[in-house]
Amino acid sequence: MTFPLRIGVQLQPQHSDDYAQIRGAVRRCEDIGIDVVFNWDHFFPLYGDPDGAHYECWTMLGAWAEQTSRVEIGALVTCNSYRNPELLADMARTVDHISGGRLILGIGSGWKQKDYDEYGYEFGTVGSRLADLAEALPRIKSRLAKLNPAPTRDIPILIGGQGERKTLRLVAEHAEMWHSFTNAETYPGKAEALAAHCEAVGRDPGSIERSSGVEGRDAESLVANAEALAGLGVTLMTVGCDGPDYNLGPAETLVRWRDSR
Repeated sequence: MTFPLRIGVQLQPQHSDDYAQIRGAVRRCEDIGIDVVFNWDHFFPLYGDPDGAHYECWTMLGAWAEQTSRVEIGALVTCNSYRNPELLADMARTVDHISGGRLILGIGSGWKQKDYDEYGYEFGTVGSRLADLAEALPRIKSRLAKLNPAPTRDIPILIGGQGERKTLRLVAEHAEMWHSFTNAETYPGKAEALAAHCEAVGRDPGSIERSSGVEGRDAESLVANAEALAGLGVTLMTVGCDGPDYNLGPAETLVRWRDSR
């Protein structure tokens, strides 16, 4: 399969004590031609003041679904541990309907211990959290198939992670999209591991859309890094954008790059 080159923005829901700043950033993403707008599923900031302002993921996605009309939306990524799989499927179906079929169901096994400790979830181990994700994914798909009304489309599942033995196996088995958390140097090895898992389960690795974050110290290096990833087969390039100002300058640079290719 051939996927179009797309640009994403992760609006990190931290360090803004006025939600209007996030609402405005979402509006600007639509205005400048962004393809996908993500948030993340944490309860506290990941950097800066650890007790700074922060908002919850899925209630925000419901608001984005109403606010927007063109961009796809989703979490990069949902923490599987925080919600019963059937409930998560119902939440995803509901946001899918509110948005008119623009939800991406991004999911991962979870990693930030403070989130677990403060909100009363069992942190477990890397292995136990991955086992929980492996058990949850079929339940999510099963519930999506039972819901009334059904989702407006086959909601694409994006799995975020790069563990070669377990996470990439889950990508091969369940995902339409893979977010690799890699760069041009580390991506090829991870893609090779994914291809091996796809062969083992009888799946064409080309049927999985490839997504990655992209960074750069300036516009020139940002574009160079995006070009390198595109040359390796990554088609969804996402830049992070932090509160409270939500500077979309790097995203605008990538939109111009996308449109010039």
